[in-house]
Amino acid sequence: MGIIQCNGLTKYYGAVPALKGIDLDIEPGQIVGLLGPNGSGKTTFIKLANGLLTPNGGEIRINGNTPGPATKSIVAYLPDREFLPGYMKVGALMKYYADFFRDFNESKAIEMFRSLGIQPDMTIRSMSKGTREKVQLVLCMSREAQVYLLDEPIGGVDPAARDYILRTIISNYNPRAVVMISTHLISDVESILDDVIFIKEGNIVLHGKADDIRAEKGMSVDALFREVFKC
Repeated sequence: MGIIQCNGLTKYYGAVPALKGIDLDIEPGQIVGLLGPNGSGKTTFIKLANGLLTPNGGEIRINGNTPGPATKSIVAYLPDREFLPGYMKVGALMKYYADFFRDFNESKAIEMFRSLGIQPDMTIRSMSKGTREKVQLVLCMSREAQVYLLDEPIGGVDPAARDYILRTIISNYNPRAVVMISTHLISDVESILDDVIFIKEGNIVLHGKADDIRAEKGMSVDALFREVFKC
């Protein structure tokens, strides 16, 4: 049984379908790319998996449970926008996460912040955009979660920051967990992906192992993405 399972998962915004009856079974111990252009349903899926939205049809299960209070303790979520209060200091944020999440590894967070030159007495509002995003990532990846849901983690950062973010993901996630990365920047993440999901207009159009796709199609995942989603 997969740690993330969907059966007929459907979500509408008014009369507009965002997800159209998707079925998925995702095993732990891998990094999964949820890949599609803007508006394809990626963020909707991530939010449903995190219990921030309710489906209109079908179901989604995280470790056998409907997303909600029972799954918050095992799911680490990184949204696609900044969310940390500007007045808070890094040290206070670590204490906050340690109080809120029993799986938060404060020593790991301290070490990552030290490597970035981020001091505990620094406030969020004093940082650059790229540094603020790194703080959010460090806090998320310092949890020993079973599911990591990362929504567009490299979307708005420069290439050097992207490299740091990807190194942080592969170096710090629980190896028994699943990491799901939603993005449309395929070339940047392809090298770390084990499993690939193409989502288009709310439908899953491809799901398979990255190595199998490259072998069967005779092209990179990025090249196949460009072919499937070309205008």
